[in-house]
Amino acid sequence: MRVLFDTNVILDVLFDRPPFADAGIRLFSEVERERIHACLCASSVTTIHYLAAKVVGLQAAESHIRKILSIFDVATVNRGVLDAALEIGFQDFEDGVTHEAASLYGAEMIVTRDPRDFRRSLIPVLSPVELLELISARSETGN
Repeated sequence: MRVLFDTNVILDVLFDRPPFADAGIRLFSEVERERIHACLCASSVTTIHYLAAKVVGLQAAESHIRKILSIFDVATVNRGVLDAALEIGFQDFEDGVTHEAASLYGAEMIVTRDPRDFRRSLIPVLSPVELLELISARSETGN
């Protein structure tokens, strides 16, 4: 299953934000075990670095980015993605970019803590808990 992780899910894990971090940590484990082929939008990586540097310092932020890049693919942001994001009609341009990068990547779904931000999504959108439930259900049925 190919899944694009929204920035907020990554930040929940990095900053250990209760009550959201637990589900994110469990999803990271699924990615590391290769039960999910996961990616981040390229622009999310720069946002995560910027915010992490403010919270934990530059050296720790770079360490976090290295770890993230070791387990996640990166969905391309190019001119086509940006143009499509302008056309799709999301309220937030960044969410539109994330959606279009997910589409280009071939993501089967987007996981985010804020599904309402992706109401116009053409790709299924799940919360971290919903994705964990889907993984569990697929494991039980052998899919």
